[in-house]
Amino acid sequence: MRYKNAKDIFPEDVLAMMQEFADGAYIYIPKKSENHKKWGENTHAKHETQARNEKIYAQYKSGHSVQALSAEYFLSDKSIQRIVTLGKKQEKND
Repeated sequence: MRYKNAKDIFPEDVLAMMQEFADGAYIYIPKKSENHKKWGENTHAKHETQARNEKIYAQYKSGHSVQALSAEYFLSDKSIQRIVTLGKKQEKND
């Protein structure tokens, strides 16, 4: 996200009012709730992470150790254990 100058966005009267409250301060203006997107909606990151996690779980089931998977995917042992636990839960629910 890039900063934008308020004088380039707001009318002078709105800018003057904002300066009354926060003269010179950096302000974050959040998106409207209806415009908010969940993580991964704009990219394929969510899908790619899910596919990676399924692959990790399959490798774990075929005998790969947590430590070996950790080294292969550059993740901590704890992260691999979390992925395995989630895989087991999903498998149980299917």
